[in-house]
Amino acid sequence: MEKVVYQKSVGLTNNDLSYCPGCTHGIIHKLVAEVLEELNLVDQAIGIASVGCSVMSYFFFNCDMQQAAHGRGCAVATGIKRVRPNNIVFSYQGDGDLASMGLNETIHAANRGENITVIFVNNGIFGMTGGQMAPTTLLGQKTTTTKEGRKKEEHGFPIKVAEIISQVEGAAYVERVSVHNPNFLRKAKKSLKKAFEYQQQNKGFTFIEFLSTCPVNWGMTPIQAMEFVSKEMMTYYPVKVFKDVGDENA
Repeated sequence: MEKVVYQKSVGLTNNDLSYCPGCTHGIIHKLVAEVLEELNLVDQAIGIASVGCSVMSYFFFNCDMQQAAHGRGCAVATGIKRVRPNNIVFSYQGDGDLASMGLNETIHAANRGENITVIFVNNGIFGMTGGQMAPTTLLGQKTTTTKEGRKKEEHGFPIKVAEIISQVEGAAYVERVSVHNPNFLRKAKKSLKKAFEYQQQNKGFTFIEFLSTCPVNWGMTPIQAMEFVSKEMMTYYPVKVFKDVGDENA
């Protein structure tokens, strides 16, 4: 008799992912889907698709999805959650979408303590539009608009979004995670589950930042990209819990 040892999550559709080889959007999608399934939230969840590489995520998540204008994921999520407070509402946004066009929307949603979950995918670059510098591009990192690397004197410093959101009073849970190896992937899934559980408990705004890869625009192989996350991105963007009201109230 055959035993099923692994089965695709019902939180994902049967559509083939459109992401580039080595891109960790697919891994993050998998984690989101598995958590929604394990918490029996697939039928209750409403996701907000951003503008960027993840713009097609509404074809991949097997829950209700809504497209938002560039950077407006948190605004759309706020409206949906207020109209349908019993649903679990999450936005899925890249760094170009959230940290550039949408930073204002995100900070104010956090400040209001909106009971939504924000999944922020940080790969340090504008992926879909050709590899331009993003607000999160590291110093010295080369992009199509920083041929000689990002310079603090000319472009400023990379924005640490999780650290900023953690200072906002209305934020309930803020953590940065990574999926560059199985150990960090397991930890990321636990963090994501806590964020959705906090939303179920009406604790307020929850924010999970994922360090992600973009091998094509970085000009790297998938293995090199994973190493870049571990050796370069995590040095500037530490993986840790920045705020947890659950722990504070314990």
